[in-house]
Amino acid sequence: MKSQPSFRGNSTTIPGVALLPSDDSVSVENKLLLLYLIEKMDLPLTRSQITDFVREGDYMEYYALQQTLADMVSDGYLEMSLENNNTRYSITDQGLSTLEYFEKQIPGGVRQRINKYVQDNFNSVKRDYEITANYFQDRDTNEYIVKCGVYDDDRLLMEINVSVVSREQARLIQKNWKSNVNVLYMSILRELIKENKPENKPENRQENAAGEEQLRDVKS
Repeated sequence: MKSQPSFRGNSTTIPGVALLPSDDSVSVENKLLLLYLIEKMDLPLTRSQITDFVREGDYMEYYALQQTLADMVSDGYLEMSLENNNTRYSITDQGLSTLEYFEKQIPGGVRQRINKYVQDNFNSVKRDYEITANYFQDRDTNEYIVKCGVYDDDRLLMEINVSVVSREQARLIQKNWKSNVNVLYMSILRELIKENKPENKPENRQENAAGEEQLRDVKS
């Protein structure tokens, strides 16, 4: 039976498989954990999502995580991309081939814990990936532009841009969009696709007048 190569020492070569740097067995273990997590989640993960995973499982210290992520991008195991003002990490072909060969080096109990974490958190991670709300300041006008979007996998369903005068308003829109996206999305969609009645008809003028009166009552 062919023996499993050790992480230590760079003399062993495996065709088509990149060996993890082997100067630190703890570092190698950390990299395998992250490769396994991202591969099982099957979605690009943000730095904060990876940090939540590490903290919950008490797998490594915060600064060790940041260094591990930087090393894995530099070594070609992970790819870093900027999506909607969020840095996301996805596994590369090199990372996949390395994980495939060394996956059994991760203890079975640890793999089960990660599998359970993925099962428990996949929906929230997918929701965060599919619902975006970010803002930035327009330097020309000093107003804040809030960019809200809804995706289904990689397909854009809706995107709206709103201009507001303060950071507080921008943050409120960002918060409300993420927490009420289903209601907002359906409400906007219904308004956009419904057939509006011409405003010049008497009955419509009465409806509009009644609506304006109700709005004044709310404001007063």
